[in-house]
Amino acid sequence: MQNPKNHSRLALRAICALGLATLSHVAWAQDAKRDDFYWLGQINKASAVINTDEGLLDKAVAPRIAKGLQSVLSAGEAPNGKRPGLVITFEPLLIEAAGVEATLLHAGRSSQDMLATVRSATQRDNLLRLAQQLRQTRAQLLQLAQTHAATIVPNYTNGVAAQPNSYGHYLLGHLAGLDRDAQRLQQAFARLDQSAMGTTVLNGTSWPLNRERMAKYLGYPATVDNAYDAAQILAAEMPAEIGAVASSIALHVGAFVEDVMVQYAQPRPWILLREGGGNTYVSSAMPQKRNPGLLNDTRAQASRVLTLGIGRLIAQHNIPPGMSDNKSSRDSAAVVDATLATLQAFDRVLAGLVVNPERALEELNLDWTASQEVADVLMREHKLPFRVGHHFASEIVSFAKERDIKPSDFPYADAQRIYAATIKHEMGQDNGRLPMSESALRAALDPVAIVRHRMTAGGPQPKEMARMIAQSQQRLAQDEQWVVERRNRIAAALAQLDRDFARLAAQ
Repeated sequence: MQNPKNHSRLALRAICALGLATLSHVAWAQDAKRDDFYWLGQINKASAVINTDEGLLDKAVAPRIAKGLQSVLSAGEAPNGKRPGLVITFEPLLIEAAGVEATLLHAGRSSQDMLATVRSATQRDNLLRLAQQLRQTRAQLLQLAQTHAATIVPNYTNGVAAQPNSYGHYLLGHLAGLDRDAQRLQQAFARLDQSAMGTTVLNGTSWPLNRERMAKYLGYPATVDNAYDAAQILAAEMPAEIGAVASSIALHVGAFVEDVMVQYAQPRPWILLREGGGNTYVSSAMPQKRNPGLLNDTRAQASRVLTLGIGRLIAQHNIPPGMSDNKSSRDSAAVVDATLATLQAFDRVLAGLVVNPERALEELNLDWTASQEVADVLMREHKLPFRVGHHFASEIVSFAKERDIKPSDFPYADAQRIYAATIKHEMGQDNGRLPMSESALRAALDPVAIVRHRMTAGGPQPKEMARMIAQSQQRLAQDEQWVVERRNRIAAALAQLDRDFARLAAQ
């Protein structure tokens, strides 16, 4: 039996090979290095610079403290270097390097506001990576929708073939859901993108700290307004919100995967995965089977995201403010990492899909998925009440299925007879004459014509497809710029902090 390979690793290689026009993988790698130790170092560097300028730290002592801090950070960058992620384990290293006077940096600070800031900064980087991956997945979905804008396939409701549709239109529907996920992510990011530094524990400090300058050095556009909210409410709330955003993405991926998965129960599916490359594997006992391993793995990844996302809610449930149950940046990172792996696997699903338009059209013409159009034409062109037209079409379908008659073969004389009986039953009129000619009836049952002639705004007709595709392209460009701007803002702030701290240490 050929076992599925490590799809996540292969997917990541594929994603890295594709790239994005203006988002460098170097920035991605830099974000990944910004762990809790890194951000504690940045907070200490900013405290040294700001408090020296503000007169809260003796200018004669500050350079020595800065040099000691730099030695701690440099040691942490070395192979197997110590990189503690807690204030109480970071500070002893600083004392060892610069003496106990290094704790003068702690003026007006607490592990509460420091760790709240570390966690929000780490989560901020994680959300930007997720936004970048989500944008790439959406771009691939859009490209597939463009390719299949005119591919006519069955759509299903309640698990039953319902109506013909453009596969591209169907894909744009799924894209709309992921677009909303992108919006949720950006909204969550805006709430996360506030500095807690300077709020201390609950109600601030007697030290006149410059919170705005601290926020700017760390790449934040604003500070958390309420000192109690900063480390007690918002810090516990954001992991739950990140989990909710991730869960929504997983739900959308899972729904798509399952919609493809059901085709594998059919002897002649119209959509399936291209064989090879880890997409499918052969059964160990049944030679005819090609199991969709990639679909199974992607669904399992999505389920893991939901498990982790719901876990963030459970960890926050029924605990009073001030507890740290749900605040761990490691737990939030696990949610994001699982979502990244899910989207990367989903990218592989999209790349591996093979649609058979002829088989899809055959399925449509074998069933009566176009029957609603008969009722619509009778009402739109001949003013027959819709429910009467619906009853007539339903009677045709029942008659045809009992006798295994396809829509293209249905006898026009039987349609006339059924129409007369329906008018008699529904409206009490004798000798009802079917107002549709035979050619008009055949045209109403043509799934390709139905899709092409839709009039609804947001429908699958070519004009609307072109409009929605253009709008999606614009949204993707805007979202790419959104990520770029925030990466650049954070990078510029940290670069300025490095320069100012270097000047202090050099004195």
